[in-house]
Amino acid sequence: MQNTAILPLFYLPPVGYFSTINKEDHQILIEKQENFPKQTYRNRACIYSPNGKLDITVPIVKGAKNHVTVKDVRISYDFSWQRLHWLSLQSCYRSSAYFEYYEDEFSKFYHQKFDFLFDYNLELFNWVCKKIKLKRDFELTSTYLEPEEVQVDYRKLMSPKQPFAFDANPYYQVFEDRHQFIPNLSIVDLLFNQGPQTSSYL
Repeated sequence: MQNTAILPLFYLPPVGYFSTINKEDHQILIEKQENFPKQTYRNRACIYSPNGKLDITVPIVKGAKNHVTVKDVRISYDFSWQRLHWLSLQSCYRSSAYFEYYEDEFSKFYHQKFDFLFDYNLELFNWVCKKIKLKRDFELTSTYLEPEEVQVDYRKLMSPKQPFAFDANPYYQVFEDRHQFIPNLSIVDLLFNQGPQTSSYL
């Protein structure tokens, strides 16, 4: 599809993900038909803890990694990961400038159960877009598109194993006096520290 850029759907995506969307001139497609790849931001987010960078991962039902379409991947509730994530987010950002401002709305994602990872990520993505005032139209893919079928393909560009290069201007982070500025953490790190200024930063 000409004049389109395709992105995967992540769990609380990195700042660079939204910066990319903000600067992208093409029509944005969100990938819904790919096979679920291992060890990516699709079910993992990076936040800033008192001990430095902390990965929080949404567990998926066993067997979901074997050639299952990303839209069909189910979330596992074998242990209380929502409670653990919420406690981690609270301990990391309770003292940030804007956490309390967003807390009530944000907490629902850790008290309401979602069956599918894609649906969960999409609800979080839409909530974040609203809070950062990202005024872009998105479409979900209805079939899998090969790389040559789109103008720009970001599906393999962003990975926890491979830092995503973008111009990350430092902003205040709660624990930066201990570990300095850490770039490209989850968008919630920027949102909870910068609040309404997040859109200007992006």
